[in-house]
Amino acid sequence: MRPNILLITADDMNYNSAGAFACPVEGITPNIDRLASEGMIFKHSHVTIAVCQPSRECLMTGRYPHNNGAPGFHPIREDVPTLQEELKKAGYMNGIVGKVSHLAPSHKFCWDYSVNTMSDEYGMGRDPKRYYEFSLEFMKKAKEENKPFFFMANSHDPHRPFVGSQQESQMFGYHTEASKYYKPDDVNVPGFLPDIPLVRQELAEYYSSVHRLDESVGAVLHALDECGFSENTLVMFLSDNGMAFPYAKTNCYLNSTKTPWVVKWPGKVKPGVKDDVNFISGIDYMPTIMEAAGIPSIDGMDGTSFLPVILGNSTDCRNNVFTVFNTTRGEKSYPMRCLQDSNYGYIYNAWSDGETVFMNESKSGLTYNAMKVAADENEQIKSRVNFFDFRVKEEFYDFENDPDALNNLFENPEYRDSIQKMKNALLEVMRKTNDPVAEQFRTECF
Repeated sequence: MRPNILLITADDMNYNSAGAFACPVEGITPNIDRLASEGMIFKHSHVTIAVCQPSRECLMTGRYPHNNGAPGFHPIREDVPTLQEELKKAGYMNGIVGKVSHLAPSHKFCWDYSVNTMSDEYGMGRDPKRYYEFSLEFMKKAKEENKPFFFMANSHDPHRPFVGSQQESQMFGYHTEASKYYKPDDVNVPGFLPDIPLVRQELAEYYSSVHRLDESVGAVLHALDECGFSENTLVMFLSDNGMAFPYAKTNCYLNSTKTPWVVKWPGKVKPGVKDDVNFISGIDYMPTIMEAAGIPSIDGMDGTSFLPVILGNSTDCRNNVFTVFNTTRGEKSYPMRCLQDSNYGYIYNAWSDGETVFMNESKSGLTYNAMKVAADENEQIKSRVNFFDFRVKEEFYDFENDPDALNNLFENPEYRDSIQKMKNALLEVMRKTNDPVAEQFRTECF
């Protein structure tokens, strides 16, 4: 019997914003935490690119953006096979709720059931009750037709605008509702941001949205239980990228691509396990699901199945991850490449020239603008704002001890050998994957 496949995604949630991943905010994600206790989590789990649409298209093609034709907010190439096409051939029913337009073109994803939740009627993709209703409707349909299913439930939380924020009322014309609102004193300020009042205010709004996301996760899982599918369903939860704050989303830092990846599969995956060794990436999702469903692999995927890892049968160590960034919604491109292992991370900023200013969504909120104001009187914050705006060509961090990337070690002679080793490895993977930035990297950095 083929397993059902359930993928639940958060939108712009940092890896450490869930209780199971050491978030100190009390009671923030009880449903995700319960799911984690029933399954497996990873220390080294990453998405391939830290921005919404291309991140999701990597999941569903098993390919890097430069190999699936979608480096930014673009449709994939027509000749690129998708997971949904392969599942459809195997008799699966495919369903999606939320973020529908972020898998394009739509006909390549073979949806039998599709709901665009970004509307007033459906709570702008932020109403847990709606996620329960739509999940239940789809799963009942699969039961009636006696088909295994693939279902992707995509919350719009905690994407901007955050619940209760001024940005929300400006964008929607009203405030959406949440069952819990955190206050600035309730939250922790991550190390990559300054602890100043407006940053705390925006983080409180963000964490209120995270809590509502967790309620949507619980709603989908409740529908799964109610339909009697829990025992034969491979469930995964992850976020498509980090939080929409400076030094997280739309970058290549650890806080950009690291994601809270949970895997539950009753009778197959041992509950309560944390893998501290293996690196898994967004490009590995499609080959893993295909193997779990008993579908033969196909040529052209960059990722490899981590099914042996979650089943406890792996003998190989997956010891690093290659992540990328290319462009925001506008015309300007900001190509970045990163290689991380369990200790270090090397980042190449192909766009950085000392004059070009980095533009991204994080600059629209309270945090970046509060940092700009505080920079007039605080040299440390001024330095952080300037570095975020302009960056440097090469960065190197001890991510094991400096996960917030506060200390660029690239000029430190003690790390010269480690830096060169990672640069060599990065160039090798860029060439192997036909990365169009590879030659520029070789010319500028070797």
